[in-house]
Amino acid sequence: MTTEQFSVARKTVIVTGSSQGIGRTIARQFAADGANVVVTSRDESKVETIAAEIADETTDGEAIAVECDVTNRDEVDALVEATVEAFGTVDVLINNAGASFMADFDEISENGWRTIVDINLHGTFHCTQAVGPVMRENGGGVVINVSSTAGQKGSPRMTHYSAAKAGVITLTSTLAYEWAEDDIRVNCIAPGFVATPGVASQMGVDVDDVDRDSVSRRMGTPEEIADLAQFLASPASSYLVGETVTAKGVPRIEETHEV
Repeated sequence: MTTEQFSVARKTVIVTGSSQGIGRTIARQFAADGANVVVTSRDESKVETIAAEIADETTDGEAIAVECDVTNRDEVDALVEATVEAFGTVDVLINNAGASFMADFDEISENGWRTIVDINLHGTFHCTQAVGPVMRENGGGVVINVSSTAGQKGSPRMTHYSAAKAGVITLTSTLAYEWAEDDIRVNCIAPGFVATPGVASQMGVDVDDVDRDSVSRRMGTPEEIADLAQFLASPASSYLVGETVTAKGVPRIEETHEV
């Protein structure tokens, strides 16, 4: 057995929300394996820094930085056009851009609700619909959506985020069915707690505090999600279509003992 089937070398990959956290790690890992990566977020200076980091490292892949707000269709179309101009096609789209804040349902304003749904769900719609024609013209591709365990079972004080991420999961399964005949595979990742800068600021847990070799834990690393994304982007996962893969560590099992 070889590991060649897990490679993403020579693939062209768009990673949204890749200025930090999971997206940044995915972009760097894919480039290190030889993929051409488009690093994109709303902060141009940050994505330019990531693209420069990739260029400075010893990798076979190239990287370009494109500023893009995934809730703005014109900017998304420009992102896809810039990718095709630079690399000729789009082989893989990773819809990682997301946002959240914690609040009781009664305290969420209409604007707050709309903002979270727009970024997490509407942004996924924009990017996926924009790359569809390019993938079809070039014989297929892979779309990987990033949801959350909050989208599977909900999460306290995050009704807006949970609802949006649930939409991402059902979008995945429905679109996978529709686009299968075009040789476009659509799958989803639902991470639990991952030690990103956002989690560090909210929970005080840094990535250096997580022992990746420990099985008994409920906190993951961005590298573990990047590994899963690479698997789903590679030929090794060719029989996975429309699936949501959960990565959340040790399951919570509760027992009620009645006397």
